[in-house]
Amino acid sequence: MTTEATLPAAAPTSTSPTTRQVWTRSRGVLLGAVLLLVAAVAIAAVRSTARHGSLDPRSADPAGSRAVAELLADRGVSTRVVGTLAGARAAAGPDTTLLVAVPDLLTPAQQRRLRAATAGSGGRTVLVAPDVPSVGRLAPGLTADPLPAAGTTLAADCTLPAAVRAGDADTGGIRYTVADPTADVCYPSDGLPTLVRLPTAAGHGDTVVVGSPGILLNSHLDEHGNASLALQLLGSRPHVVWYLPSLSDDTATDSGGGFFDLIPPGWLWGTLQLLVAAAVAALWRARRLGPLVAEALPVAVRASETAEGRARLYRKVRARDRGADALRSATRTRLARLLGLPASRADSPEALLPALAARVTGGEQPLHALLFGPPPRDDAALVSLADRLDALEREVRRP
Repeated sequence: MTTEATLPAAAPTSTSPTTRQVWTRSRGVLLGAVLLLVAAVAIAAVRSTARHGSLDPRSADPAGSRAVAELLADRGVSTRVVGTLAGARAAAGPDTTLLVAVPDLLTPAQQRRLRAATAGSGGRTVLVAPDVPSVGRLAPGLTADPLPAAGTTLAADCTLPAAVRAGDADTGGIRYTVADPTADVCYPSDGLPTLVRLPTAAGHGDTVVVGSPGILLNSHLDEHGNASLALQLLGSRPHVVWYLPSLSDDTATDSGGGFFDLIPPGWLWGTLQLLVAAAVAALWRARRLGPLVAEALPVAVRASETAEGRARLYRKVRARDRGADALRSATRTRLARLLGLPASRADSPEALLPALAARVTGGEQPLHALLFGPPPRDDAALVSLADRLDALEREVRRP
């Protein structure tokens, strides 16, 4: 008696989505991507003509500082722009005011080298809105407060002659805590100054820290006492060297630190806060879901549909080994029940094969290969295995 069985050919079933289905599923994502691209292009186009040369004394844009340079030139003070640390260090001297436009762009190593060059130069160094931790390296004795000033226009409220003559000015920005008792503190906001002058120990030269670039901008120079304060701070010496830090400077890559040293502290803290928020949200959602509860299916699903769906999943990932295991395991369980064996012995060849060999012909070796053999090599072998298992079960059931 043979164990082979021939099944009628089944109609082919395609599990691949059609072109229409692919378009229906992906059109929302494509539309969102197109909208993001259009918005990015529009924003880039608007911003490309909005500002050029922020705090650049050669720029006449609202965010530039050409008006200050022109007023200084009228008073006989020359202005020269440098873009490298080497140029800024070489320019430091008793007859020069060195203005650092964006101190936070400098790496820690650059800040330390700049401080070493200006500390004993006898000239004036003006730092525009240095934040944590730049101000501590460039102006030791100062600490930036995390809370900004309550307003932009503040009263001088100090005895520094330049501030007294200028009066109200747009210095409101970063506030500073001063540890040096000899420092001049001006334009306070809630008790903390936004402009600080730190004299050197030898009495020659000083460092001026301004909490906002407002007094240097073309758009605000004619407001309040901004022009007066800017001219007095920058015009105390015959030469002004305007240092615009650039990422193209060779010393920017020679920082001696790691990748995280190049990331501003605010980004690191922001990332940490996002991670904490994500963890809290995950815990909240996990507690909100509660324990698993068994519920009855809302509709009855035929066993054939469930089997077909599972078979399609196996076929999609080419899991012929899992499909063969499922077929063999189910057949062994049914055969054990027909042979009077407990279900726990269905997966034991020593118990199942002798009892099965007594009911069918062919011996234990072919039965072992059929019920416990290796996975099929291809889909045709898997179909053949299913046919042979079905034929074997029918033979055992036959009286």
